[in-house]
Amino acid sequence: MRTPALMIIGIVFAPCGWIFDLTSTVAPDWREIRSIPGQSSDTFIQQGIWDICKGSDSSRNIQCNQPDTAYFQTQIVNIAKGMMIASLLVTILGIAVTAGGIRCWTDNYSWKIAGLGGILILISGVLCLIPIAWYTYLLNSITASGTDIRVGYCIVLGYIGSIMEILGGGALIIGMYNLCCGKKREEEKQYPVRTFRNTLTPRPTIRPFDVISRVSDVSSVPYARESMDEGDFTRPPKSQSYKPNKMNNIPCDSDL
Repeated sequence: MRTPALMIIGIVFAPCGWIFDLTSTVAPDWREIRSIPGQSSDTFIQQGIWDICKGSDSSRNIQCNQPDTAYFQTQIVNIAKGMMIASLLVTILGIAVTAGGIRCWTDNYSWKIAGLGGILILISGVLCLIPIAWYTYLLNSITASGTDIRVGYCIVLGYIGSIMEILGGGALIIGMYNLCCGKKREEEKQYPVRTFRNTLTPRPTIRPFDVISRVSDVSSVPYARESMDEGDFTRPPKSQSYKPNKMNNIPCDSDL
């Protein structure tokens, strides 16, 4: 059975986003500081949430584990540490749940399980996006030893990873929504319900007065057709008995 496109998007975007987020978490370049007083013009400092490195453009040697107590005591740095780790763990859990629902090794897949994994992946993307956006907003407010402050590549990778996770989780959630709302339509396409229409000509409705008019056409009684209409027809009372008329040349019992 062919894997649906939404599942492919979810299972591909989630691991890629996780790799970007992992790089953003570990690498020490959330921001880059230049124009440091007492240092050469090509010297720069790269600050991450776990480490600080110092280097220069003229040399490839980079010295990490630079002390900066004021920077690591900043609130946004501590919050970013916890949220980035939580995002990575939730993404791994979401990918594992999604893989169990997709079941690429079998012919059957489960949108419910894949959708649950998509919810976890979406949450992990949000957990990564919040500290990245918050750090970017406070980029120039955090204590720095230089005047030229630039955005590091970890911020860019964090944005890309979080967006990919949100898109991947959203695709799986949309697939689960289609399962709830469009399952009947898909089943009707695969197994259309055959309806049998009555092609026979419907029988005409017969009214009592139509029967009377037809009977009057073949009746020998002269008044059956001319004198009786639908509004004038009345049934004689049962008490009256039929009496032959002399004008019709029918002998009566008294004449005999």
